[in-house]
Amino acid sequence: MTEQGVRWTAEQVLALAPDAASRKAGSKLGAAGPWSGAGSARGAVWGLCRGSGSRPYQTAVDLADAAGPAYRCSCPSRKFPCKHALGLLLLWAGGDGAVPVVAEPPEWAEQWISGRRGRAGGERADAGGSSASGSVEPEAARRRAERRAERVTAGATELEQRLADLLRGGLATAEQAGYGLWDETAARMVDAQAPGLAARVRELGAIPASGPGWPARLLEECALLHLLDQGWLRRDRLPADLAATVRARLGLPAPADGPPERDRWLVLAQYDTVDPKLTTRRIWLHGADSGRTRLLLSYGAAGRAPQLALPVGLALEAELSVHPGAGQVRAALGERFAPPAPAGIRPPGVNTARAAARYGEALCANPWLDSVPVTLDRVVPGPGGEPGSWQLADAEEDSALPLTSAARSHPGLWRLVALSSGRPVKVFGECGHRGFTPLTAWPEGPGEPVTLC
Repeated sequence: MTEQGVRWTAEQVLALAPDAASRKAGSKLGAAGPWSGAGSARGAVWGLCRGSGSRPYQTAVDLADAAGPAYRCSCPSRKFPCKHALGLLLLWAGGDGAVPVVAEPPEWAEQWISGRRGRAGGERADAGGSSASGSVEPEAARRRAERRAERVTAGATELEQRLADLLRGGLATAEQAGYGLWDETAARMVDAQAPGLAARVRELGAIPASGPGWPARLLEECALLHLLDQGWLRRDRLPADLAATVRARLGLPAPADGPPERDRWLVLAQYDTVDPKLTTRRIWLHGADSGRTRLLLSYGAAGRAPQLALPVGLALEAELSVHPGAGQVRAALGERFAPPAPAGIRPPGVNTARAAARYGEALCANPWLDSVPVTLDRVVPGPGGEPGSWQLADAEEDSALPLTSAARSHPGLWRLVALSSGRPVKVFGECGHRGFTPLTAWPEGPGEPVTLC
């Protein structure tokens, strides 16, 4: 058990897996067979796992750190947590006595636990001291910001000219040019230090091959890109929140300077998106006392899991600071006061009509918004009106939200259907112009959350 006297569920343990392969391999090690010398004490779990070598792997997990679980294993894997750590936590989560509570850890585990807790305490003290005495070079930072703004302005001006040339020549030229046209334009935006513009330009390249109606979709995306360009070029005339949104959409850094919000933050969902250079982890949180929804982003190199991992269904007492921008939900994780622990909290929900209205209201403040976080109450998954489509139908009203194409092709859809079995469920997800993407669901009665992403 953790220091709070609670044991995690298997689903919460597997949410820590860095990838699907680790999840599968860790599940195979969640039985007592390969383990010996397992035990738990003072918020830590340890054990010896028989592997292919002559000596068993020494595996330990520290669950008592407010910064999240920490892992140690003598295996050669570079994944964190490795399959042995996941298997050990699954064995512990089973609660069948395979990981007994003992008075003291063995020497090898005690040395690691004491050492890392001592170092973590020292680092927190150093961080507190450096934040008070840290020096900043405001003049140099201001000059760097001015130089970058000049490059971004030049890039936005060039992009405006390229968009005008495209419309002047007709959208059919985009279909003939293929990806080359957009890749070259995106490279120019990277040179202009505007990664947000570069990312949106790259997405345009896939639209001509997206099927019937692509000219209208391309025109819509070009219009949003033009709007973003104009927002930057006229940023001095915009309200402060909208100007901050434009800066964020262009990819310019903005520190989280909002006042700290201390709360018990329920982990609603966690999932990764991967591109050739970066792994991005999105963690949705719900404040039990404030009722606010916040988003944490964590990054890792390509093929590596981001360091921050918070199992769905646990609650973390911590402070968050929101980034600037209109309707901004992205936040930075500040001081943590206790390790994540089960809390038995569920977020309040709305009906499908209110969810769609909430997205519309958010677009008024941020027209580039793809989706908003929403919890739906009492909805039933089922096939939609068109072949291959699925929807979440409101159990109380004659309305429904279509699922996105990504959600329809994800295995989580079948977990949602199995959980519902024709009965209403509570679903958290992202609601946008492409439809609704379910991320976590709860049964109508008592029961643990089920991850769908």
